[in-house]
Amino acid sequence: MNIVVNEELKAYIEPLTPDEHEALERSILAEGCRDALVLWGDVLVDGHNRYGICQKHGLPFQTVQNPRFQSMEDVHLWMIDQHLGRRSVSDFQRGVLALRKREIMADRKARATTSTETEAATATPEAPEAAAALPAPDPLTSRESIARAARLSSSQVVMIEKIQKQAAPELVAAVKSGTISINAAAAVATLPAEEQVAAVVAGKDELKQAAKRVRELNKRKPQREDAPKAAEADDAPGDTGGGADEIQMLRQRVADLTAENTELRRQLAQLQPADQPF
Repeated sequence: MNIVVNEELKAYIEPLTPDEHEALERSILAEGCRDALVLWGDVLVDGHNRYGICQKHGLPFQTVQNPRFQSMEDVHLWMIDQHLGRRSVSDFQRGVLALRKREIMADRKARATTSTETEAATATPEAPEAAAALPAPDPLTSRESIARAARLSSSQVVMIEKIQKQAAPELVAAVKSGTISINAAAAVATLPAEEQVAAVVAGKDELKQAAKRVRELNKRKPQREDAPKAAEADDAPGDTGGGADEIQMLRQRVADLTAENTELRRQLAQLQPADQPF
């Protein structure tokens, strides 16, 4: 059988971690490939890891066709639904998948609406009974429906959207690996990209501290904005805005940590003998 591996489909869902892949390989070596690989024609849709392991060890496997696939969109939606139901998928990954499904469904609905309007505009008076097809139902029309699909809270969905839009790739990787929580990452994502990266490089504790400082600043902002002008005039001398001072302190802290990290790397390089074998 000629099975085609589409690299775009293979990368569409977050890959297994090395530990997860090793565990799957042990299971297949011990019990065989119990679940059939899902195909669309000769294109592999589900079971890339199982297929790779079976090919590596020369093990047999079963395949099954899904006759409902009519387009690559159908394939993507099926893959998303399959992974949304799996317990091994993290909260962040489920949120990303649910948001991705919303985008696909919104695009499909928009195309269906456009098609319906075009057909209505070109319909002849002699065929009034020819009703245009209704657009496909959209199950993810609200943030609450997205949250239900991903088994998350609406606030978590908001935070994941913020991370997707504002987070540096290094910060996204830290969320995926579990180094930082969704809540903390959403806070850190509001910082400039270079400060996000510096906090990630500094490690887990610094990420937590950066998130804490951002939250404290956000708590102060509404209080200062809502305060009457008379109260602002009574501020202590030299108080030119605690928020600005805190941001400056945060940036200086990140800069200090970055410089410290660079110096430690330089010292480590000097400690290694030039003729040390590799």
